[in-house]
Amino acid sequence: MEQRHLGRTGLRVSRIGLGTLTWGRDTDEHDAADLLKSFWEAGGTLVDTADVYGDGEAEYMLGQLIAGLVPRRDLVLSTKAGSVPDPDRRFDGSRGHLLSALDASLARLGTDHVDLWQIHAFDPEVPLEETLQALDIAVSSGRARYAGVSNFCGWQLAKAATWQLASPGIRTRLAGTQMEYSLLQRGVEREVLPAALDLGIGLLPSSPLGRGVLTGKYRHGTPADSRGASEQLAPFVAPYLDDAAGRIVEAVATAADGLAVTPLQVALAWVRDRPGVAAPIIGARNALQLTAALSVETLSLPDEICRALDDVSAPVHHYPDHDWSTL
Repeated sequence: MEQRHLGRTGLRVSRIGLGTLTWGRDTDEHDAADLLKSFWEAGGTLVDTADVYGDGEAEYMLGQLIAGLVPRRDLVLSTKAGSVPDPDRRFDGSRGHLLSALDASLARLGTDHVDLWQIHAFDPEVPLEETLQALDIAVSSGRARYAGVSNFCGWQLAKAATWQLASPGIRTRLAGTQMEYSLLQRGVEREVLPAALDLGIGLLPSSPLGRGVLTGKYRHGTPADSRGASEQLAPFVAPYLDDAAGRIVEAVATAADGLAVTPLQVALAWVRDRPGVAAPIIGARNALQLTAALSVETLSLPDEICRALDDVSAPVHHYPDHDWSTL
């Protein structure tokens, strides 16, 4: 599998990443082993997790598999910290919480460092500089090789990167930002992606298949074995089952028919090759789904297909994103 640099850093990642959101919940240890082995054998390196996935079980399962199935040196391990199971406070960006969470992640993963450590979300109750100091401590102590953020909007990302650049003694720079990005969710193109491109920060798209909707599986109803039929995940899928999303899905299906490939391959190739994207993160639940996703490696969409998909999925961006004098 082709390797790409994450932003303007020396960190190289496979241009498709393996996500572990469902590990320890919908994906058991046997399916997880099949997923990791298939991914590794295909040349995949980037494996993304978080301390809250499966209440820590995803990291633990991944650590067990690395110990006995796949060499640690062959993987780029990425995890996140900052989300907390507290209904009154969803995020904790304090330095104390973040560094304690990182140590707990390392213990579950069975490693002395992660390759990429990300802040899961912006915490408005904690000074941003305190959160960013945790990233610097993690990197300078060797517990993380690179640092990033997740779910930061445009001004938050720009403020974080600017503070790092302007602060004496802070040597850590943001390498990546993980955000939802697909043909059904192009909101990052408004401010996040331009900021990331300007700052040399690589984008790691999550839910690149529109939470599974872009595969076409929901065109004629909700399959019983899908996330849309899961009591826990149905609310996650529901926003992308409206008429507007349906028109985009039909356009993807039409393109797939014309190219003699699958809608999954079309949707994934589109986001994989967008400017600034380093590696979409695929959340496959079993090896069969992952194999289908990895088959996109040989596909490059023709320019006319990309333009057609761009048009049908175009978000409405006007002032101030475009030249005000033309409005």
